[in-house]
Amino acid sequence: MGSEQKFAEAMQELEEIVRKLEQGDVQLEEAIDLYKKGMELSHFCHEKLQNAEKQLISIVNENGEKQNFEPTNGVDNN
Repeated sequence: MGSEQKFAEAMQELEEIVRKLEQGDVQLEEAIDLYKKGMELSHFCHEKLQNAEKQLISIVNENGEKQNFEPTNGVDNN
């Protein structure tokens, strides 16, 4: 639960940084600092999403055996 909260906070902070940079009313030094912080937040969020994806890729079937997650299973491709 803690990591979910950190992810949400990081996304909110990243959105605020993007908003400030888009407005263009910040000094150059502040813009550079905001950009660096934004890149760090973006990297953090990307890693969190990759970790969540890895957890979803391996699922346990009804026999308790791990198998690869296939997103197309159960989908009728007619």
